[in-house]
Formats: sequence, structure tokens, C-alpha cells
Amino acid sequence: MPGAIFFDLDGTLHDRSATLRAWLPHHQARFELPDGYAARFLELDDFGYRPKREVMPLLAEEFGLTCDPEALFVDFWSHLEHARPMPHAAEVLTELRWRGVKIGVVTNGWEETQTRCLRGCGLTDLADDVVISRAVGLSKPDPRIYHLALKRLGVTAAQSWFVGDSPRNDVWGPGQVGLRTAYLPTGHPLNGERPDVTLSDLRGVLGLP
Repeated sequence: MPGAIFFDLDGTLHDRSATLRAWLPHHQARFELPDGYAARFLELDDFGYRPKREVMPLLAEEFGLTCDPEALFVDFWSHLEHARPMPHAAEVLTELRWRGVKIGVVTNGWEETQTRCLRGCGLTDLADDVVISRAVGLSKPDPRIYHLALKRLGVTAAQSWFVGDSPRNDVWGPGQVGLRTAYLPTGHPLNGERPDVTLSDLRGVLGLP
């Protein structure tokens, strides 16, 4: 059994795509946005890697919107009211805790936003520790953030796994510090990165040695 398993949040424990699909119809209705807006938003969003302060002005320009892009940006943060956990997330974390495996979350983002997201998914009490980039002044794939996460849980890299959807942040980065990696293909495809395991869904985590 691993001593600890570290998880990314967005696209791994948080089903960000489902959350956005739940939010977008309300967003469109509030601003009377045209057909095609939702699909284009998801394309420009790039799985969350493109800043929304860039996305919203581009959408306003492309669709000839009369509303203020800043208002669209502010409304974006209401998507967390629709936060959806990834399928099987709660059952997998609960089972890991029952087995005595320590659970860490390591995510890039703002502290308030990611804390709200984890809480909205109903997963806060299932994590032993949460490392959020803006709170600690380090971001994935900086090796120091993985070392910090290991230190806070009191485990070694050799005892632990990292699970996530980002080839660079959740496969390449953790691998550089000796963590075994499990790739969940919900976002960008691999581009030469070599995870130890590729998962079909989160239930595969329960079979990690």
C-alpha cells in the first residue's frame, strides 16, 4: 500500500468540465448571450489554463457583445456554485482513508477559489492536507511544491503517488522528484511524458501498489 497519494484538483477530483456545463446555461441567460458562446468559451478556456481576463474580452469581440467583459469575468466565479466532483472521487478517497493511506491535494490557483471548489465538491474532510499554489508561493511544476507536500504529510516520494490530468504539472513535475505518477486523461494529452500508470477513471487509484 502507498503511504500517501497526492491528487490534483481541477480535472482530477473536481469535474471542472461538468461544473462549467452546469454553469454556462445560467451565464448565457443572465447576459442574453448568443448561440455558440458556450462552445467557444470552452475552447478558449483551454481546460482552465487560459486566464479568464483574456478569454472574456476575446468572446466580447468575437460575438460583438455589448455587455462589459469585466461583468462576464465577475460572473465566471459563480461557476463554483455548481461545483461537481469527479465520478467516484468521494468513494475512492473514503476507501483510501479506511486503508490508512494519507491523502494530499496539490493544486495551482487562488486559495479562496480552490478552497471553495473543494468544499463545493464535498471533499474537504477527506483530505489530510491541501497545498494551494497562491497560499504557499510555489506553483506546479516547481519541484519545491511537491517536496513541500511530501514534508507536510511526513512521507517520502518513494512511498507515494501523484494523480492528475496535466502532463506537465501532474506527470512530468512529480516524476522529477521521484513520485510515481498516475495520469487521468481528462485534459491535455500526453506529449512525451511517461506516467507510471494511465487511469480510465479514479477507481483505478485503488489498485496502485
